[in-house]
Amino acid sequence: VCFIPGGLDCSISFVSHVLGKVCVHGRQKEILSVLVPHLTDITKSDCIWQRICWRLVECVPDRWMEAVVLGFVQRAPGPDTLSRLLGNVVVKNKKAQFVVTQKVLLLQYCHTTAVLQNLLGYLSLDSLRRALLIKVLQELLETWSSSSAVKHSPPEQQQYISKAILICLSHLKEPEIESCRQELLTSMMEGVKCHLDSNLPQIRRLGMIVAESISSKINTDGPVLKFQYEEDDEARELKSLLVQTPPFRVAPSLPDDENETAGAALPLVSESNKKSHTADPVMPDEESDAELDSDDDLIPYDMSEDKELKTKAPVYIRDCIEVLTGSEDVDKWEATVKALESLVRKNPTATREVSMELAKILLHLEEKTSIEGFVVLRQRAQVAVLTTDPIPVAKYLTSQFYSLNYSLCQRVDILDVLVLAAQELSYPKSCGKTKHSDAQKPCIQLLPGSDSSKDWRRIVDERIKIKTRRFATGQSQVELASSPNEFSSVAGYFFFPLIQHFDRPLTTFDLLGEDHFVLGRLVHTLAILMYLAVNTVAVTAMGKALLEFVWALRFHTDSYVRQGLLSCISSVLVSVPAECLLEDMTEELLETQSWLGDVVEKDPDGDCRRLALQSLLLMENLKKKLKTVPS
Repeated sequence: VCFIPGGLDCSISFVSHVLGKVCVHGRQKEILSVLVPHLTDITKSDCIWQRICWRLVECVPDRWMEAVVLGFVQRAPGPDTLSRLLGNVVVKNKKAQFVVTQKVLLLQYCHTTAVLQNLLGYLSLDSLRRALLIKVLQELLETWSSSSAVKHSPPEQQQYISKAILICLSHLKEPEIESCRQELLTSMMEGVKCHLDSNLPQIRRLGMIVAESISSKINTDGPVLKFQYEEDDEARELKSLLVQTPPFRVAPSLPDDENETAGAALPLVSESNKKSHTADPVMPDEESDAELDSDDDLIPYDMSEDKELKTKAPVYIRDCIEVLTGSEDVDKWEATVKALESLVRKNPTATREVSMELAKILLHLEEKTSIEGFVVLRQRAQVAVLTTDPIPVAKYLTSQFYSLNYSLCQRVDILDVLVLAAQELSYPKSCGKTKHSDAQKPCIQLLPGSDSSKDWRRIVDERIKIKTRRFATGQSQVELASSPNEFSSVAGYFFFPLIQHFDRPLTTFDLLGEDHFVLGRLVHTLAILMYLAVNTVAVTAMGKALLEFVWALRFHTDSYVRQGLLSCISSVLVSVPAECLLEDMTEELLETQSWLGDVVEKDPDGDCRRLALQSLLLMENLKKKLKTVPS
């Protein structure tokens, strides 16, 4: 640091130019990691150095202002220090104001929470800058409540904006909240609706947390919004931003004699506390009489050997139908729900006789009591019925998916049951048989009375076998039992009805409109069914139909739907034979490849970009595989 003797005036614009040029040419970290701590120390008690520091930043040319201001914001230890270093540069300089209030908060989302706290805390520490804080909060809320922004911006940016909103709310004072109360309420109602409409759980939870925070600020006395969501570390971190934490200060260390004095004083306090705690209050006579008259002396009955009476479950399928449809006995109804799956699997012939009726009952079955795991029990029973009699039950369920008077939950249940049943049908029934059933892990066991010297070679061989690591031992000892793929003959009944009527809106069901969550589940279901249909007869027709389905929805605005569409592409490339892909779907593959390239470069969602890149790699591997095959 150079000192100017004699009180002479000097200009530091040259130093500002040097600082700006060094920062913009990639040496921001090197220079500011030294300059910021030094300026922090000398500006604590010297107002002249504060003014010099302000002039140093204000004289930086606009083309270099962003690099300098952002460097100060990132390396300042706290908002109060940043206020001493920058002054009111955001009020005086339009470029600095744009960087602080627009670019860092709305156009970027790579900065840490500490940078956001520094930046917004800096705006709140001066009366001239608080107007910018209110303006920033309004623009953040406008972005947060925009349905277009929620659909097209990545989850990381939405989390970044949510953090900035919560930090702004923590700095607002009561008069400021009162002046913009109506605007906050309007933004909260619009924003929470947009977030709850999203298919991504992370986005829905962000909307809930921010809406709760805004509601607690504008309704300090009345009722506030309260949602149910999982309280994890991310949720707790977001909620903590609403509460300002005082800057951490290290307590000065006491001299040795003061430490001794403080240490000597501690036993006095503890001793006085001990006296206050050990002094028992005198019990009045009335309380002691009441204690004598209490019922605590009564001896309870011994109920250790009592057994709970269990209601016997039905043993016939038709009896189960009668109980589920008309019985008023709650215990019998619970026993039937719990036993239905095993009963269906044990009696396949009887189940096929009433499979349609049973599928209809289970689809409309509602919980009468608070039975534990009711949803899972009902779903397992539905899967058992569908795997026992696949064709008629699959026809019924797929037809009901597009029918009227069904809730979205019931339609999603249909998709889940179809997927679980397809998985069960496509996997082998047996786990596999061992080629040598009597072969066990070698172990050494000397029987009493035997001559161990005769078996020394066997013992040594077994020890060597235990210690030896074998990387290839020829044919594996475990052979999986071969069994027919039961899904092969029924795959079309699961797949094609689901793909037929997706573009026909109903009175209460519009897949291409507001019910895009169910559309996302449908797309993911089709991807799974396509994957499970590998080596089946209908796989080529299924792949061609699925590619046309994906092409019709490729520009959907919801990221969850686009993720499902990209999963469908991967399933087609994995399941359909390479020869069939090139002979029957050449044009579709070329168009799809071009679309996947655009997704990798332009899609805002990171998962979509990853899935598109995965599909492109599958296509490249397919090309290499075909080149290596001799013609």
